[in-house]
Amino acid sequence: MGCVNGKCCGRYPQSSDGDSRDYRESGPYNVQGIHGLTQRSLESIPVPSHNFHLEYSVLTQRGYYPDSPDKENQDNLCIRTQIQGNPNIHFFGVFDGHGQFGAQCSNFVKDRLVEILANDPSFSDDPVKAFNSAFLTTNYELHNSDIDDSMSGTTAITVLVVGDILFVANVGDSRAVIAVQEGNRIRAEDLSNDQTPFRKDEYERVKQCGARVLSVDQVEGFKDPNIQSWGNEESQGGDPPRLWVQNGMYPGTAFTRSVGDSTAEKIGVVAVPEVLTVQLTANHLFFVVASDGVFEFLSSQAVVNMVAGYTDPRDACAAIAGESYKKWMEHENRTDDITIIIVHIKGFSNSGAGTTDGSSATNIRPMRFRRGTSEVSFASGSELYHSVRSDFSDLHPCQHVVSTNRGPAIIVPSPKHERPSEQ
Repeated sequence: MGCVNGKCCGRYPQSSDGDSRDYRESGPYNVQGIHGLTQRSLESIPVPSHNFHLEYSVLTQRGYYPDSPDKENQDNLCIRTQIQGNPNIHFFGVFDGHGQFGAQCSNFVKDRLVEILANDPSFSDDPVKAFNSAFLTTNYELHNSDIDDSMSGTTAITVLVVGDILFVANVGDSRAVIAVQEGNRIRAEDLSNDQTPFRKDEYERVKQCGARVLSVDQVEGFKDPNIQSWGNEESQGGDPPRLWVQNGMYPGTAFTRSVGDSTAEKIGVVAVPEVLTVQLTANHLFFVVASDGVFEFLSSQAVVNMVAGYTDPRDACAAIAGESYKKWMEHENRTDDITIIIVHIKGFSNSGAGTTDGSSATNIRPMRFRRGTSEVSFASGSELYHSVRSDFSDLHPCQHVVSTNRGPAIIVPSPKHERPSEQ
């Protein structure tokens, strides 16, 4: 889901040396079968500190827009290996642009976010703090760039592999999910939580910022605007609740956080990420990072089941894209852009940690997992340590908040487009 003026209104008229890899589609538009598709070869990168490797493939496919046949793919993705020259640190990200200049926004954020993150002096000591700072700084730079982001922006779902720990930072409604082996069963475990008005906490936060939250039918007078209940995304995905200014029919975003969207920022659409930390175990088989073009009609479990059915992630990417395309056409007269990264975790052993080269070791300290102020425990194959939930309880909900597990929060008012405070 994006903004009403963007792609979602069909209903309503780096290599091993540390290089960043830019995956963009090429080729002519073709409505026959899978069109506008780019798929990369199978690639592998080692994580020597814990004696395993990551085997991955990606796919990005432009959506089918019969009313806009020349519309470009607004999705972008980035893979950068060996962050800061460390062979144990690798970055995977998917960026789903929306609005008139969505492609430019997602391309800008794809390039700048990982650069800012990699160059943050606090990165090695506190990746969560570095992630927060990188998102806010990227948002500031986009606001002050030549790109008009007043009604355009991008979501961002990113996974940073640091040895045997995953740091998952999310802004928006794209998603990351990991597969957990439980006996003979493979279970999907979400690594991110879609930030939409369907979530009670996000709904209340944006309401405090002055947003009206209504579906398109409510805004246009076909349904009672006083009914502030929309079920869930599965039942109401066709006409979801959206954010509107008090006296206008804009911006109409179906998400509550993004990078860019300077108009929506004034009613609570912030660039503060939620960051989840996961300790890998031998029960973790693979993770998937994908745009909501995949998850609009496919559940996390369905996606994991499809990946598990193929030994080669290239085949799994193609299968998921094909099934997503099919589901879109069953429900709509168009499809969304579809972008997928599948990363298999190969050779991981709970006793396999260790390195013979001290310079290759990782020095990230695991943190306890907390939601708000109460600790959460999980009886599963995962070990989840710490979630930065961007707690706005003691602050104005329209402010950008950098919340970390240690040190004071850094507050940056959203509407003024001020540079985030030096940390």
